[in-house]
Amino acid sequence: MPTDELIEKVSGLLAERGNAVALTGAGISVESDIPSFRGAQGLWERYDLMEYASIEGFRANPEKSWRMLYELLAVCKKAKPNAAHYALAELESRGLLRSVITQNVDSLHQAAGSRRVIEYHGNMEELVCVSCWKNYPTDERYGNDGVPPRCDCGEILKTNVVLFGEPIPWLARQSAEEEAQNCSMLMVIGTSAQVAPACDLPRIARASGAVIVEINPEKTWLTDTVTHMYIPGSASGVLCKLLEKQA
Repeated sequence: MPTDELIEKVSGLLAERGNAVALTGAGISVESDIPSFRGAQGLWERYDLMEYASIEGFRANPEKSWRMLYELLAVCKKAKPNAAHYALAELESRGLLRSVITQNVDSLHQAAGSRRVIEYHGNMEELVCVSCWKNYPTDERYGNDGVPPRCDCGEILKTNVVLFGEPIPWLARQSAEEEAQNCSMLMVIGTSAQVAPACDLPRIARASGAVIVEINPEKTWLTDTVTHMYIPGSASGVLCKLLEKQA
């Protein structure tokens, strides 16, 4: 089916059913100048995952992990929401979208006005001590001198982001699975949903009777296994067209 016809069909389902949920990944923030973790410009091409982005690596050498975390913080602090973020916020305000489940840690959905956001992998807005578990606002302890911030107990803090080897926060995982079970449509946007356990959410939604709409520039493993309707294109391009159809 041509892209315009697919958008028309999805728009009709949104208007008819409402109760949609969006599952977003790095692809929705690329247009906000936040590079994907994977790919030629991705962090994982320049930083070894287990050394820099795992909880084991952080505990072994937190100063080394902070070389990557400072770079990620700087990118996120400069980033602004793009048209895709604003389109989702507007769909929510019109009662068509019930929530956003995001794998991103940039808080751009909230900055765009989305009210119900489940941060599956945490965020960069807080720092947490892995020794005493005290939390701090990032701006309170974050400096630009390259020296890792410390807790009052003396230990080096980490960003409140889920590192490899850490579990998904219980409340975020439970809330995300409940949203997947109870939505009428799951829009998978800018993600291939390959990383567990986020990869389970499209399956949960489909098994519960939801229509799975995938919006990605290229096909993913989801396309021929879980997706009902695949719309090729950028997140902002497709979502803005969907929003126009609701006017």
